[in-house]
Amino acid sequence: MTAKPSAIARSSTRAIRRLTTAAFALDVLVAAIAVGTSLALVVGALDPQGTTVDPLLVAGAISATLATLVLGALAFATARIRRHAELLEFERTDLREAYDRARLDSLRDGLTGLGNHRAFQEELDVQVATARDEETPVALLIVDVDDLKKINDRKGHAAGDELLRAVAQVMRGNLRRSDRAYRIGGDEFALLLPGCGLDDAEIIANHLLAATLNGHHGRIGTFSVTIGLSAFPEPSADRQQLLHHADAAMYSGKRHGRTKVERFDPTRHGIADDTRTLAQLIAAVERVTSQDQLRAVYQPIYSLRNGAVKGFEGLVRLGVDAEFDDPTALFVAAEATSRTIELDVVCAKTVLASAHDLRPDQYLSINLSPRTLESDAFSPLEVLALARRHGIPPEQLVIELTEREAVEDLKSLRAAVATLRRQGVRIALDDIGAGNAGLRLLSEIDFDIMKIDLSLVRAGATHEPSEAVLRALGSFARQRGHLIVAEGIETPDLLEAVLELNYDAGQGYLFGRPGATMAMAELKLVDLITDAGRSAHPAA
Repeated sequence: MTAKPSAIARSSTRAIRRLTTAAFALDVLVAAIAVGTSLALVVGALDPQGTTVDPLLVAGAISATLATLVLGALAFATARIRRHAELLEFERTDLREAYDRARLDSLRDGLTGLGNHRAFQEELDVQVATARDEETPVALLIVDVDDLKKINDRKGHAAGDELLRAVAQVMRGNLRRSDRAYRIGGDEFALLLPGCGLDDAEIIANHLLAATLNGHHGRIGTFSVTIGLSAFPEPSADRQQLLHHADAAMYSGKRHGRTKVERFDPTRHGIADDTRTLAQLIAAVERVTSQDQLRAVYQPIYSLRNGAVKGFEGLVRLGVDAEFDDPTALFVAAEATSRTIELDVVCAKTVLASAHDLRPDQYLSINLSPRTLESDAFSPLEVLALARRHGIPPEQLVIELTEREAVEDLKSLRAAVATLRRQGVRIALDDIGAGNAGLRLLSEIDFDIMKIDLSLVRAGATHEPSEAVLRALGSFARQRGHLIVAEGIETPDLLEAVLELNYDAGQGYLFGRPGATMAMAELKLVDLITDAGRSAHPAA
């Protein structure tokens, strides 16, 4: 399709060359005739005997000859200039066509035939500007293909490529003519929907998701995607927010089960409070992980049997140069920018490097995301090597599985946990009671320690149904031989309620806030309660 214009240009160039040559020959012929005529005039100026000459006729003949020669020379020069100009014009046309073809190729994804990331960025600018000028909405959908990595690993990259082409085909078959689809990353696509607000965009997104789940796409069969969406001008006020908000919604959908459509909600998507672009967030997270911007603190975990310090949970705090308000904002940004593994490793190194005062009868607990443990980019033995480097044997190390991100590969997670437990490391499940994810993992993986979320502990102190759940969890832990730890013990009333549950250990601000030291004395738990009672009812 793109070869025809160049062929026509070359054919036209050859025709012009032939016409120019013919014109030149015609000019030469005219000049020759003119010269011959001038000579005839000279001869005619002679008298019949050839002895006298009419000077006026001779001068006129010579002038006519010179004028003819000058005009012929000018015609020749003009023809040559015209020829070169025509050739340059057609060469410029050829060059323009080649440039247009190269630009078109540079804006197209070679695998799917959709626009690529560069084309998306350019069209996003155009669509937002048009929507602003015409006071109409435009929606953005960010689409992530579920389980592409698994397909690549199990069936090969050819199958993964076929899946990506199938996603592109679904988009072509289910969008309006005005909509634009792009592949902007390895497993990410973007859709621009002019004229759509959030509600209309959500309908289209659900239609796309249904098409992936219900259709049969060649050898791929069915597949699924996770879609995040937002719209300009509401709730996203500009181009940067539109992209940022749709990204945040998509990542939230991935963290909470995938295979879903999630619209941006400013009350739920914490990263959206940060107005930096995704590239800026990535750079900020990488500066934290590469420039020693973290420091370790340790919160004591006390035995509820005798008040002894059983161990410490290692946490991190941000240095003065870090570009985040608190560690929660840092971890949210790391999830949204796919930097969780790097951040987890740096946090583990920071906590282990400063744990100099850990006694042999105490353990150190560090937090890791399930996403880190299940990843091929992380080896469980790396944590063991780090601990040994700082003099902490596996028997004193506890890995707490956090629930910041959803589990994607349960088989890989089980294998990593089994490797750590064989080496003597204990595994704790954190935040039980904060949601159903922790309870689901409790039934899927063997744990050594169960940590009950502070919200459930607080509720159990005042609500019978929550107290019943707490007692059931305690009974389950004792049957399985698990250590059970109550988090968030901040008041004497909470401590008294937890002691009645017969839990093994507890941590919270009542016992001690996270600090840089591990030199903690034993506690007399009864005194914490009775002293509080005396303070509440002073003697008259």
